[in-house]
Amino acid sequence: MKLLSLQDIARAKQRISQHIRNTPILTSSLLNKWLGHEIYFKAEGFQKIGAFKARGACNTIVWLIENKMKPGHLVTNSSGNHGQAVAWSSSLFGIPSTIYMASHSSKVKIQATTSYGAKVILCESRAIADEKVEQAANEKGTYWIPSFNHEQVISGQGTVVFDSINEIGKVDAVFAPCGGGGLLSGSLIAARALSPKAEIIGSEPLNANDAAESLRKNSIQRLKSTPNTLADGAMTLTVGDITFEYLKRLDDFYEIEESQIIYWTQWLTHLLKVRVEPTSALPMEAARQWMSKQSNNKRILIVLSGGNIDQKTIMKIWENDLLTEIPHLN
Repeated sequence: MKLLSLQDIARAKQRISQHIRNTPILTSSLLNKWLGHEIYFKAEGFQKIGAFKARGACNTIVWLIENKMKPGHLVTNSSGNHGQAVAWSSSLFGIPSTIYMASHSSKVKIQATTSYGAKVILCESRAIADEKVEQAANEKGTYWIPSFNHEQVISGQGTVVFDSINEIGKVDAVFAPCGGGGLLSGSLIAARALSPKAEIIGSEPLNANDAAESLRKNSIQRLKSTPNTLADGAMTLTVGDITFEYLKRLDDFYEIEESQIIYWTQWLTHLLKVRVEPTSALPMEAARQWMSKQSNNKRILIVLSGGNIDQKTIMKIWENDLLTEIPHLN
């Protein structure tokens, strides 16, 4: 398989620049003081549709149009943010879209996807949604934009780290969450080219650790059922054959317990004063564990993947106040 390059991501940046937002990079002097490192947060909750997924979906559609392959109908399967991204970006170019989602998906994400003009079909499980989108993709004039396993999706997601390093300069490590691996793959490509000495590190919920299992066994492993995790952006059942090739090139990978997801969702919300999805807490805990092993101060970049979170999840996150325990490395 020929790997994507920085040039692919730079082209994606050119395609989508007029459609997406230049999201802010945030810092917390208090957190830096407590942990003893220089931490930068790329806040994709401020992106169109409230998540990084807007980049990959938009890039894919513009690429299709550029190559005179504009479809009559777009479909995808999603746990939420990618569905919104396809719905939003397809509406920009006047293309009807249908999104297959599991009925247990975040209610706010289902509602938002519908509001962008897409037809939403709710399925009993993510596995059934995956089956239905494959069937729909065979219909004439229909194009399937996968949520991660597509080169143009990966190139679009790679613009997150591309933008970040171009703004703040070289870093010692880049941390991003892993669902299907699209964001992490794009992050790897961009960081390897723009900050060659940086370590690229992934993270996913321990309760949804198909990527970690795949890396351990050196073959793609699939979860048997919908995982029980608050990080709904990382509830994919398996990584893709394309993304897996990039995941194998990571410097490290962490599996994060639910208690730490809750802890960092609370603390990042409090310190950065922004809405943070539980999925965005994954790389923060991975970074904490990584930083505890370092002997000197490091500059690190953490991708906060999105800020779409419904009331039910918010109530679970804030059921107990964890802000009494100050963040620390040991």
